[in-house]
Amino acid sequence: MSEEIIVAGWMDYEPGDRDEMLRHLVALGRRTREEEPGCLDYAMTADPGDERRIRVYERWVSQQALDEHFGTAHIKEFRTASAGLTRVGVSLEAHTVAETRPMR
Repeated sequence: MSEEIIVAGWMDYEPGDRDEMLRHLVALGRRTREEEPGCLDYAMTADPGDERRIRVYERWVSQQALDEHFGTAHIKEFRTASAGLTRVGVSLEAHTVAETRPMR
């Protein structure tokens, strides 16, 4: 059995580019969740305390599912659509989940 992968962190964009990038990410997230059975969650949100920052959270059934995600048509379309937006910083990390349990 493969272990789940969580991708978490942030991306910073020029203040004028963040909202447009979020629009692209919302569309990408919708398609990713609908079309990729290996995606358990995919959420990109505006940081309310920083006009440049987008918070990233993705959850995948395996590293293979995440790797396959990068080869999808919707990722290629997203990259083309967002190519003109300026990212000024990024901190993303992939975490291999050893155990999951409900919080009480």
